[in-house]
Amino acid sequence: MPATEYRVRVERNRLKFAAAHFATFEGSCEPLHGHNYAVTIEVAGTLTDDAWVADFSTLKTLGRALCDELDHKFLLQRDSRVLQVDEGMSNWKVRFLERGFVFPKSDVIALPIDNTTAERLAEWFAGRLRDGLRARGASNLTSLIVGVEEAPGQAGWCEMALGA
Repeated sequence: MPATEYRVRVERNRLKFAAAHFATFEGSCEPLHGHNYAVTIEVAGTLTDDAWVADFSTLKTLGRALCDELDHKFLLQRDSRVLQVDEGMSNWKVRFLERGFVFPKSDVIALPIDNTTAERLAEWFAGRLRDGLRARGASNLTSLIVGVEEAPGQAGWCEMALGA
């Protein structure tokens, strides 16, 4: 670990999306509902030769693109351990016990997660951001923290070591 570590953060502003979901927990399934989500992205690492950890614009651009993918979609936990999820030619069929839904594919983003909790959404964001930052050559970063807020004061967080 470096002797001196620096952090930068971008949040809210345009890092928002509105989406529907239902999470599962303790053998039950929430009713279908939605949130106006807000995302916070923080990276830590050493300073580059230009004396910054990461360009704010890069973080906002990557984060905004991910928010746009999710905006006004149904967030489907494709890898759920309790939902029955079937992909059709033009729709997704989702079943929990006696409750069933059919969603047009154009209204769904099927995420490779087991539940659409704020924590798992933050983890999905973090993984995608990590890949985007690496593709842009951000080799000085040591960690990435992402928060996904469902409502004011109610957020899930994921922290990933990046191993710079």
